[in-house]
Amino acid sequence: MQSITKHITKCLIAGIVALLPIAALVLTVVQLEHMLSTGWLKSQAVYFPGLGLIVAALIIYAIGLTVTTFLGKWLWRTMDQVLDRMPLFGGLYRTLKQILGYGEGKDAMFKQVVLVPTGKSDGVELGLVTNQVLDGAGQTQLMIFIPGSPNPATGRLLMLQPQQVQVINMTVNDAFKSLVSAGSTAVPMSEAK
Repeated sequence: MQSITKHITKCLIAGIVALLPIAALVLTVVQLEHMLSTGWLKSQAVYFPGLGLIVAALIIYAIGLTVTTFLGKWLWRTMDQVLDRMPLFGGLYRTLKQILGYGEGKDAMFKQVVLVPTGKSDGVELGLVTNQVLDGAGQTQLMIFIPGSPNPATGRLLMLQPQQVQVINMTVNDAFKSLVSAGSTAVPMSEAK
């Protein structure tokens, strides 16, 4: 009975974790459409259901275009610094950045990207180093999170010796993009260190 309860609980939690990003995306899109369609868009001469989504996509594209320019990058860095220093929301903002792979420096959740042998074949998996610890024999072990794809919020944690992994020249943010896109934005292996 206890193993059935454990199994059901485990599956329910895994299902919730898997659906969270999808649900967040759907809720965001629905909220954006509702907000835009009930506002000034509804009073325009031309309106049809979904126009709010088109306008939202254009706004997101314009923001992306802006932050890829020199001036946009400077403005984004400035806004990032302001949000980071806010008394109540700064901690939450930093935590979200760490979880999404944007955090940098010694306080970053993920330190570097590595390739981990699968053990089942000649293949490798993308891993994110979270920490270095000493085992009982005094040897350095890497704590490596192996995220799932396309949902990097799920995965498993491994402890491996540094010589068992291959460090690659990829930022954590790029690794997340690669995982979410199921490898379509992957850095070529020729760039491995």
